[in-house]
Amino acid sequence: MKKIISKGSAVIISTAMFMTSLAGCSNNNEKIDKSGGELSLPPLTEEISMESINLGLEISKSNFAWGYKELEYTNPISPNVFCADPTGVEYNGRYYLYGTNDHQQYEAVGNDGKNSYDKIRSMVVFSTDDMVNWVYHGTIDIGAIAPWIFASWAPSIVSRVEDDGLTHFYMYFSNSGAGVGVITSTDPVTGWTDPLGKPLIYHGMEGLTNCPNPFDPGAVIDENGVGWLSFGAGIAPIGTNYRTRSARIVRLGDDMISLDSEMVEIPSYYAFEASELNYVNGTYIYTYNTNWDARDIWEEKTDPPSACSMAYMTTKTPLDTSSWEYRGHYFLNPGESGLNYSNNHTHIDKYKGDWYIFYHTLTLQERTETDGGFRSLCVDKLNLNEKNLEIELMGGTREGVGQIKSFDPFIAHSGAEMSNCGGTWYEESENGMCSVSTTDNAWIKISGADFKSSPSEFIANVKGKGRLEIRLDSRKNDAVAYVEFDNAEYSAVKAVVSEKISGEHDFFIMLSNEGIAVDSWQFN
Repeated sequence: MKKIISKGSAVIISTAMFMTSLAGCSNNNEKIDKSGGELSLPPLTEEISMESINLGLEISKSNFAWGYKELEYTNPISPNVFCADPTGVEYNGRYYLYGTNDHQQYEAVGNDGKNSYDKIRSMVVFSTDDMVNWVYHGTIDIGAIAPWIFASWAPSIVSRVEDDGLTHFYMYFSNSGAGVGVITSTDPVTGWTDPLGKPLIYHGMEGLTNCPNPFDPGAVIDENGVGWLSFGAGIAPIGTNYRTRSARIVRLGDDMISLDSEMVEIPSYYAFEASELNYVNGTYIYTYNTNWDARDIWEEKTDPPSACSMAYMTTKTPLDTSSWEYRGHYFLNPGESGLNYSNNHTHIDKYKGDWYIFYHTLTLQERTETDGGFRSLCVDKLNLNEKNLEIELMGGTREGVGQIKSFDPFIAHSGAEMSNCGGTWYEESENGMCSVSTTDNAWIKISGADFKSSPSEFIANVKGKGRLEIRLDSRKNDAVAYVEFDNAEYSAVKAVVSEKISGEHDFFIMLSNEGIAVDSWQFN
């Protein structure tokens, strides 16, 4: 699951010819947009592709590279990246998901190490428009952007269109357990900067008392365009395990990077960490992770929340502490749902008409060589009644969600887009991130592709030496297209489709050898 640098040999077609032909790969104003809307990769055409050469290679029909994500499920979101503490935002029709980069800790300590979170100084970024096939966009290097941090965990992101006509993104994050930082950008993937050069919230700041751990931010912008930030964890000096007295909420300034009110307490019960904010029909929803303590005291009319579950409270006047109403718990600890017990952190959001709950589990770790507590992001549908704001209690699943739209195979796609894989990792290319085979017989799965007409060819921008095959529906099926190549640099190669294809299919991009990099691809 660690990075492998791809190998290369003789160039089959010149890099200069390829870069001239493939609009967007040169350093000009036509460089691709890696973020908004449909992924705007430059189209791959027959004119810039080369025919297969004969290397005499074969790809096994039984001995495949090991996949850490089970084939029949859509959870977790990423088949090979450890990540946690989700937050997300919609932009130009795509959903962008961010999380704590547990994989950075894993790479630092190895298979036998434990996830103590202290090496994590970056966030991961994914996006989708069908909730099953996700593009891995790489990481946001918080440590480089804000070098004053101790670590970076648990982001919370909001966005709004501002006077310059651009969408501005504000990502709040935990500076270890010591406070909250904020970075900003006008792109959901790149261009992040640190506008303050210091934390926005920190222990001992003026106006903040009885909050021993001012981290785990939750941000929201209400219907009036006003931003709000919640944070806080642990037991305050004046608190107990029943009423920890550490949760806070504050109104943000118009610039979204300053404070515009006093920091007031949210009177949560058995609170632990993982705060988040939502705003639905004029009501603010505060969600948080409850602690592991016994529920020895309970004074509310509802049942007490289970251990390390997610609970929520609502109000219409967030700065009035007495106005907050406890509503119950809505998401069980993964261990209560047949998964492994872990800490708990959720993000709830509405996308294309449906509510979803994003969370983390140890599911991916179960099929790896480590048991160090490295987490993975998951998603399921959430039943949230927008009229009365009741949230139906649920738990996490291995199955995940169904695909909400068909996948279009006739436009250019990133090599880092997939629903599953085995034996691959990532590296940067001119078009963002690409997939690289780290073993022989590696594979990438694409789910629910709609072949409205039968393709004649499959074209891919690849680097390395080997054979690429397309197999429909199963890795064990015969190839419907293949191409062999030996490229020291990225070049477009063409595989002729040998049979008629119609309807919806999953398909697999099979890679014969270690070190093959797939930058982008499409059917024509």
